[in-house]
Amino acid sequence: MPQQRWTPEINKALAPRFEMADMDIPTQQETLGQIVADILRAGQSVNRKAICARLLTKLDGVSSKEMEMHYHGLLALVLGRE
Repeated sequence: MPQQRWTPEINKALAPRFEMADMDIPTQQETLGQIVADILRAGQSVNRKAICARLLTKLDGVSSKEMEMHYHGLLALVLGRE
């Protein structure tokens, strides 16, 4: 079985994920999954408008700059402006 070598490129690509883990910031996939689950539990349809509304509600309540950037990035992703 071939082994994958650790290269500087791999280190550079994985560094942001480890930094987020150190700050207890969820990944974009985790956050979107939680939002979709909340929408479904509420009996609503999952669509861009519902996701953006939830993201804006969560963005309104954040206290850290990191989480604010996290939600802004998700809004840009959902709106296709990344």
